[in-house]
Amino acid sequence: MRTLTKLSRAPDTAPAKAHAAAPTMTPHTRAHARAHESAVKHVTGRAAYIDDLKAPADCLHVALALSPVAHGRLTHLDIDQVRALPGVIDAVGFHDVPGHTDIGPVFPGDPIFVGDEISYVGQVLFAIAAESHHAARRAVKAALDAGVVEIDEQPASLDAPAAAERGEFVRPTHVQQRGDWEAMLAGAPLVVAGEQFVGGQEHFYLEGQACLVMPTEDEGVVVHTSNQHPSETQKLVAEVLGIPFHAVTVEVRRMGGGFGGKETQASPWACIAALISRRTGRAARLRLSRGDDMHVTGKRHPFHNRYRLGVDEHGVIQGGEITVIGDCGYSPDLSDAIVDRAMFHADNAYSLGDARVTGHRARTHTASNTAFRGFGGPQGMMVIEAAMDDIARRIGEDPLTVRKRNLYRQGHDITPRDVTHYGQTVEQIGLLHELIERLETSSDYWARRQSVIDFNAQNPIIRKGLALTPVKFGISFTAKHLNQAGALLHVYTDGSVQINHGGTEMGQGLHTKICQVVARELALDLDAVRITATRTDKVPNTSPTAASSGADLNGMAARDACLTLKARLFDFAAEHFYQGQALDREEMRLEAGHLVAGIGESERRIPWGELVQAAYLGRVSLSEKGFYATPLIHYDRGTGQGRPFYYFAYGAAVAEVSVDTLSGEYQVDRVDILHDVGDSLNPAIDLGQVEGGFIQGMGWLTSEELKWNEAGRLISDGPATYKIPTYGDLPAIFNVELMEGHPNSMASIYRSKAVGEPPFMLGISVWSALRDALASLSDYREAPRLDTPATPERVLLAAEALRARHSDGPPAFGGQ
Repeated sequence: MRTLTKLSRAPDTAPAKAHAAAPTMTPHTRAHARAHESAVKHVTGRAAYIDDLKAPADCLHVALALSPVAHGRLTHLDIDQVRALPGVIDAVGFHDVPGHTDIGPVFPGDPIFVGDEISYVGQVLFAIAAESHHAARRAVKAALDAGVVEIDEQPASLDAPAAAERGEFVRPTHVQQRGDWEAMLAGAPLVVAGEQFVGGQEHFYLEGQACLVMPTEDEGVVVHTSNQHPSETQKLVAEVLGIPFHAVTVEVRRMGGGFGGKETQASPWACIAALISRRTGRAARLRLSRGDDMHVTGKRHPFHNRYRLGVDEHGVIQGGEITVIGDCGYSPDLSDAIVDRAMFHADNAYSLGDARVTGHRARTHTASNTAFRGFGGPQGMMVIEAAMDDIARRIGEDPLTVRKRNLYRQGHDITPRDVTHYGQTVEQIGLLHELIERLETSSDYWARRQSVIDFNAQNPIIRKGLALTPVKFGISFTAKHLNQAGALLHVYTDGSVQINHGGTEMGQGLHTKICQVVARELALDLDAVRITATRTDKVPNTSPTAASSGADLNGMAARDACLTLKARLFDFAAEHFYQGQALDREEMRLEAGHLVAGIGESERRIPWGELVQAAYLGRVSLSEKGFYATPLIHYDRGTGQGRPFYYFAYGAAVAEVSVDTLSGEYQVDRVDILHDVGDSLNPAIDLGQVEGGFIQGMGWLTSEELKWNEAGRLISDGPATYKIPTYGDLPAIFNVELMEGHPNSMASIYRSKAVGEPPFMLGISVWSALRDALASLSDYREAPRLDTPATPERVLLAAEALRARHSDGPPAFGGQ
């Protein structure tokens, strides 16, 4: 985001601080605040990522030949000529795959190499293995220059709405409907309609796609990969090689960021490297450069949204229809579930009344778009947040007033106002209302609103905007079978503990939270618990670390293992530590590194180490597995109704911006956030997730612009042309607080709530504030269409369009 060097300030606006305000943390929250388990390793450089792993001296390096066209047919590929080139140890293409050639994660459609049809610029034609990374890349260039590939280029489809009109979908259209929406729309006093384009987003993780594969003494491989879904990669590697799943071991210690980009799209590179490794009997390393990574992997789905809503004279929605079109790229990948989640969140925190929500999954000739933090939810929320602003301008009310009137609430007029359009009852509605009211007060919203109005009345060029937007985000995988997790717990004879689970660590602090759960259950100091790399031979058949469910699922699985082991140790202790009478089994507990039995004068305290040693000598197992499956959730796609989410996480943000209406440049002056995490597992980590999620969401909506040329080639393919937020884009005043006193109403791990994805949507407040600033150019009679990312260019065009429609607004260029 570009910033202004000089801006006027409202007279009563607090001066900007040099740094963001410290987040609020009470004594209660400090109790569970612990540093990330790898924090010291991160800052000292000792944390090992994939490219840091030592490989055998004969390790091969793999480079990829990529399609230069978006659509066409591969008419000729001489792979033998490629193998004969200097420096090439091996080369593989579509016809060299011994097993499956389609590695679609859920539905078919993702060939490991181009076999016939080319579907996007960057699709892999073949791979080359050489003695060094440089030699492999040089050989790829030499092969392409030698004309080993011939392509019949064909016209590419790059327009998602046009593809939808032609019926070109990667998956069937889905509809969710509740009540007689057409009658509500026809009888409403006022109908508000609009359209918007919501841009995609590059994951831009610090560590790109990378893997290291080593052959085993049998037919298998060990795969070290930067990967959010090790079990899926295990499955796909095995299927590509034509070997059993048990012959493939996948290990992930940590990732240098994932954000969804390594949920499905880390697997192809592991499959290719494994193929090279098995063919040559040598280790194989594959890593993508930043440019190649951005070309070959999918992004957050761009969406084209439209809505038509009937509202009453107070701006309360009675019913209507919302349509979302997800630009899925060339294949299904995870688009079915992503567009579903966009549909689930098209209401955000508001009752739609009687409504129909339709989701299309358009096929275009770009890389297959994939999971990204929020998984479609942010794109769905954008349509209703646009509607809230539009309704407010139509009826002449403040947008916050309209938002509050439309919040889910108890009771009903004709239609229940606490039930979603897909049939799930919204719980903890009181929390949602209290959270917004608290933030409204703590941020001094109404006084600042008046200051903004007064400022704008006196300043024809610089305009301020203010917006408060809420978040209601559903927590669970929408694919029911993924809502399960396992863990493996070991206690060693010195009393130290090792925990392994199915989740993966990508910097979000999941491993730290799991260690805290184990330490809490066993009443040990955190230093006594060590976590190990996620491995498919320790905890099998794992779900991806996604959908904000990592701590919920794996924390409960780890706790289950601890509870079972504790019960076994208590049973043993009740008989073993017999001194005249047995210990009271019912009163046993673990406290501060001791087994405690009895109360008062009869209390006995046995050190943890002594208990463990005695149990070992007594031939009692000190290892246990744990398992958890989320209860209650269900969804019927046939009817579009059900309870797809175990619970909702809430939050709200207030953003204030200043916009130069002659250049479109702007800055974010202040942000206030209040976010619901239930009873936090680790408030220090949760605060970091809230802050980081907000900034990433703000970047998605303001500066991160993906651009393709007419031939379908991505041209924003590096940090010089794709702009993520930087330190300088932080709001000058940045107040972040966790909502306390509201434990999760559902039986989650210690009544906490997920925090990975929900804060991302808080960034919508910045976009809404920009619209608010622009609306002042029409004396707040119109909220302009502002597609995202809201770059300065788009902001300027919106400002000029408003000036053209409202002659009484300030003239461009200061009246000259």
